[in-house]
Amino acid sequence: MNLKTLIRTIPDYPKPGVLFRDITTLLKDPAGMRQAVDQLAGPFRGLGIDKVAGIEARGFILGGAVAVALGAGFVLVRKQGKLPSETIGLQYQLEYGSDGLEIHTDAVSPGDRVLVVDDLIATGGTAEAAIRIIEQSRGTLAGFAVIVDLPDLGGRQRIEAAGYKVVCLCEFKGE
Repeated sequence: MNLKTLIRTIPDYPKPGVLFRDITTLLKDPAGMRQAVDQLAGPFRGLGIDKVAGIEARGFILGGAVAVALGAGFVLVRKQGKLPSETIGLQYQLEYGSDGLEIHTDAVSPGDRVLVVDDLIATGGTAEAAIRIIEQSRGTLAGFAVIVDLPDLGGRQRIEAAGYKVVCLCEFKGE
């Protein structure tokens, strides 16, 4: 199955000129979702993944399923101010402004091998922030996995140039 055909494109969202790649249409397809989870988890099987960190919000759905597939724990990577206990976090720039991410201070133990999962990589700002938080918690990044890569925005290249493994299931040229 070609997962790309299950992803809806919404023009001019969240701002004029942007083509939003909406994976909710893939998520509602049972076979498509199973294939996506299997393909996100596959390259990391047998690598001793201790935790899967999912980036808010679609990364929660995918990351939780990938964690189950890998027999790993799950870590929430949330926007600032959303987690109830003590956190570590980071402010960062993204394609539409700035934002902040946090995880609980006890979410990742020193030495944990962590796979970060999200739905999409664009400029790589969110991915880089999540990676830096994992490293601040003394975890070891095992890789970064997404369904959609927007190669024209350079995020995948940015993360790979920093020395990290990136798995993308499909790409859409242009924004």
